[in-house]
Amino acid sequence: MIAIMKRELSAYFTSATAYVVLALFLFSSGLLFNISTFGSNSTSFYVAFMWMFFVVVFIVPIITMKSFADEKRRKTDQALLTSPVSLVEIVTGKFLGAFLLYAIGTGIFLIYGVVVSFFAKLEWSVLLCSVLGFLLLGAALIAVNVFISSLTESTVVAAVAGMGFALAVILIYFFVNNVSVEWIAAVLQKINLMGYYENFIYGILSVSDVVFFLSLTALFLFFTGRSLDRRRWS
Repeated sequence: MIAIMKRELSAYFTSATAYVVLALFLFSSGLLFNISTFGSNSTSFYVAFMWMFFVVVFIVPIITMKSFADEKRRKTDQALLTSPVSLVEIVTGKFLGAFLLYAIGTGIFLIYGVVVSFFAKLEWSVLLCSVLGFLLLGAALIAVNVFISSLTESTVVAAVAGMGFALAVILIYFFVNNVSVEWIAAVLQKINLMGYYENFIYGILSVSDVVFFLSLTALFLFFTGRSLDRRRWS
C-alpha cells in the first residue's frame, strides 16, 4: 500500500498534474484569503473556506482522473491487479496518493493563519476545525472521483464525469432550500455536502459531520474495490 501511495504521489510530480493543482490551490486560496481577511480587515477565514468549496469540487477530478483510467489506457491495470497486493491496498494506496497532494495544497491555509497571527489575534481552534472539515470534504470527493476513474479508461471522461458530479453537488446546495416537496427537500438535505462542511468552517466540530464524510469516503472506496474486482475476473 505504501509503495502504491509513493508511486502515485511521484506520478503527480513527474507530470504536470501536481503543479497545475497546487497552482490552482495557491491562486484561489490566495485571492480568497486577501478578500476575506486583509480586504475586509478581519481574522475570519469563513469566506475563504466557503468559496473554496466551489473550487475544490472541480479541482479534485483533475487530481483523480488518471488514478485508474490511465492504468487501463496504458494496459498496466492487469499487472497491478495480478500483483501480490490486495485490492484494499491498491485502492487505499491510490486514494492516499491523491489525498496527500490535496493535503499539501490545504497546508497553505496554515501559512495564512501564521501570517494573520502577526497582525491580530487569531482563533486557531476555528481555523484548525475549518482545515479538518476541508480535509474531510476532500477525502470524500477524492473517493467519489477515484471510483469514477475506475469505471472508464479515458481520463477525459473521468474528468468530465467528476466535474458533472461537482455540478450536481453545487446544484443540490442551491436548491435544497427551494424545494417545495418536503420529502425531496429532506433527502437533498441529507446528501448536501455543504450542510455538513459549513459546520466545520463555523468552528463547530460535530461527530455526526465527521462520521458522514468518513462514511462517504469508505463507501466509495468500497465501490471502487468492487469495480476492480469485477475487472480482475472479467
